[in-house]
Amino acid sequence: MTELQDLATLIRAAAPLLAIETAEENRVIETFRHLIAQVLRPLYRWSITDGLRRLDMAAAEGDGTPAADVAPDATATLQSIRQNGEAGIYLLLDFVPYLRYPMTLRLMREICQRQHCAGHTLVLVGPKLDLPEDIEPLVTRFALSLPDAQELAQIVREEAFAYSRDNGGRRVEVDADAARAIVRNLRGLGGDDARRIVRKLIYADGALAQTDIAEMAKAKFELLNKDGLLHFEYETAHFADVAGLLHLKQWIAQRRAAFLGLKSAAKLDPPKGLLLLGVQGCGKSLAAKAVAGGFGVPLVRMDFGTLYNKYHGETERNLRESLRHAEQLAPCVLWVDEIEKGLAGGDNDDGVSRRVLGYLLTWMAERREAVFIVATANQVHDLPAELLRKGRFDEIFFVDLPEADARREIFSIHLAKRDLKPADFDLPALAAASAGFSGAEIEQAIVSGLYAANAENSAVTQAHVERALRETRPLSVLMAEQVAALRDWARERTVTAG
Repeated sequence: MTELQDLATLIRAAAPLLAIETAEENRVIETFRHLIAQVLRPLYRWSITDGLRRLDMAAAEGDGTPAADVAPDATATLQSIRQNGEAGIYLLLDFVPYLRYPMTLRLMREICQRQHCAGHTLVLVGPKLDLPEDIEPLVTRFALSLPDAQELAQIVREEAFAYSRDNGGRRVEVDADAARAIVRNLRGLGGDDARRIVRKLIYADGALAQTDIAEMAKAKFELLNKDGLLHFEYETAHFADVAGLLHLKQWIAQRRAAFLGLKSAAKLDPPKGLLLLGVQGCGKSLAAKAVAGGFGVPLVRMDFGTLYNKYHGETERNLRESLRHAEQLAPCVLWVDEIEKGLAGGDNDDGVSRRVLGYLLTWMAERREAVFIVATANQVHDLPAELLRKGRFDEIFFVDLPEADARREIFSIHLAKRDLKPADFDLPALAAASAGFSGAEIEQAIVSGLYAANAENSAVTQAHVERALRETRPLSVLMAEQVAALRDWARERTVTAG
């Protein structure tokens, strides 16, 4: 059924009270203007500034005809509605605050219970509707559908035309691939919010280009994540920034088209996510960022530390809100860093971690939006068995200590980042000297070499870096038993990312 048909069914079924939580008042009004042709009932709108106005008999240039002798006062409005013998539809804008008055609340209850009045339908409209407990049993909540891809593309065309009209016929320069990506990433927004973002992008420089995609993703995230439960990663990595991990790179490349919904000869299920296990410092976080870069979508990070709350039920609510925001940001990559810390509470947290795990597993199995989850973990033995079974993640990758070729590439990347020429260094010798080092430890050896050279007022050389390597005890030495046990566990249970 369409949105109009659903609403028409509710009206014909004599639903006394509807609640539509949205900031798009004009869209609600236009929807009901179309609806009254089907249900044949008068339509009214109330606001504290204009009072009660009839909309279905409005003149073409007006917003509505005032109802006879009805003041803007909320109680007087309900009294007038109750006395009207003809059943009608009443859109009450920002009406909820007035329900704290006993007289107003009682009048609404009597109208909803059809006490000595016609079968009116009251519609509460507002951006946030926290209703009194006395009203909740009587209300039917209705959510307006969000614009689909076709409607969002129409918004882009309308704003491009408006820019051309306002700028003497100057045409908007449009990169077709960028425009399609922008439309795809606007999914999850209401029409007004999508229009504001598109207008900002176009009026900034009179163009829609690839550079606008990141700006659009940032604006969308800031709009949706007002409670701060997710973290937007503004700089996503590219696989060129990640040394090694050849199997992971190939895996992502094979699934990019299916994840983005691009046309393909085969009918492929979109990928859902992966779990990255590994030795600390070997690039799990960088790989998570690179997955978003490989897909070409925004990356948002969920930190279980910000979700947990001492009040009963708040942690679960925060998780639901975080996952809902992630779905609104789709297509995106949701990075859950150190997932074991949020799911390993055991019996010491009144069952919160078990409830969180249950909801997360249900969401992972049932979500329909293009949210690719990348979970990273260091302590694999702390992960619950339910999370590791096949079907939760598409694949479980193990990020091991880098081999010699990968270490040589890591040296090259980090030297170049610091404006040093890799050709000036003996990379094979550095790779041999750093056996057992993680990527993070190799980076810190270069940093130490730079500090040593600076102290000597000289340019950094091969000797500075080699000395830093000799003076470093890597994690594979400091925690040799634990690292060896982890690598042994993963050898037969996971897929190597390298």
